Amino acid sequence: MNKEITSIKNPLIKEIIQLQEKSRKRKTENRFIIEGAREISLALKGNYTLETVLFCNEIISFSEVDQLISKDNSVEIIEISPEVYQKISHRKTTEGIIAIARSEKLSLQNLTLPENPLILVAEAPEKPGNIGALLRTADAANLDAVLIANPRTDLYNPNIIRSSVGCIFTNKIATGSTREIIGFLKQKSINIYGAALLENSVPYTETDFTQPAAIVVGTEATGLSETWLNNTTKNIIIPMQGEIDSLNVSVSAAILIFEAKRQRGF
Repeated sequence: MNKEITSIKNPLIKEIIQLQEKSRKRKTENRFIIEGAREISLALKGNYTLETVLFCNEIISFSEVDQLISKDNSVEIIEISPEVYQKISHRKTTEGIIAIARSEKLSLQNLTLPENPLILVAEAPEKPGNIGALLRTADAANLDAVLIANPRTDLYNPNIIRSSVGCIFTNKIATGSTREIIGFLKQKSINIYGAALLENSVPYTETDFTQPAAIVVGTEATGLSETWLNNTTKNIIIPMQGEIDSLNVSVSAAILIFEAKRQRGF
């Protein structure tokens, strides 16, 4: 390692800032930014390819960086000054390391499932915080897949990586249109349980999640689309005893997912 960057005007630093800020650039170049040692470690475990790692020696040593990425000798390692790191770092509490990584194709065609899968489907999620929380829950429950229908936000958005605490790398994820995902689930004979505030919805505790199952959640503002509601095996509901009639989408998903895990004996 003998390369060092000390100027915020360096072309690579400008490139990193663009990858952080511009979804179109991330999609066009199939590259994105990972910040943090834990997140980089999880990306490597998830078989993501790193192109470049930049580190601030005042925060993290070269030996620590080398140990973190030791199994991938093709990664370029660059030392950067505190001023440069402050320019490209988004965290208040920082670990001194940032990587440029290659994006994965999150397609349904590449998704492999076990014989009796438990899947989370989120329709049109938009807020990075909610998406990150859903991915953390999916990781905690060791779900077989997370499917994002009609995504409104680039999943390699730095805010999603941060809010998911790197769980975007620990989950099997695929994206597609609502119709594509419904077709995929039906082709695989997976029961579809839509979380919906409808008269025909049954309490989630009265639902059998022990067979192949996809738990589908919509946005907090509009819920699930008619297309989903018309194609579910059953619509389910979390009974409310207070004045409000809905929960945060990630909270709702967690309740439903862990009931399914309880039924399956964890």
